[in-house]
Amino acid sequence: QVQLVESGGGLVQAGGSLKLSCAASGLIFRMYTMAWYRQAPGKQRELVADISGRGITGYADSVKGRFTISRDNAKNTVSLEMNSLKPEDTAVYYCNSGGDYWGKGTQVTVSS
Repeated sequence: QVQLVESGGGLVQAGGSLKLSCAASGLIFRMYTMAWYRQAPGKQRELVADISGRGITGYADSVKGRFTISRDNAKNTVSLEMNSLKPEDTAVYYCNSGGDYWGKGTQVTVSS
């Protein structure tokens, strides 16, 4: 049974930083592309960043240069370092593996 557990969300002022982590179990982690999505109130869920098993990364234009995704295949974890946060980054952030499995999400709130 695949489980993805996010942590690290919270409340931060604009311009601040947060680091999200996702611990995965029940899958051969290194074989899966891992991703972070987010969903703001009233909006569709959107892809924020992803990273292949070999470490190739991709980012939404809105977060390029501010967010960094990384993974540790030995620890089965994927992280999202978020800097220069903006109020529009406020959302529930979800960890995803292989497009199929989802965590329950962690709230990120950026105050202006």
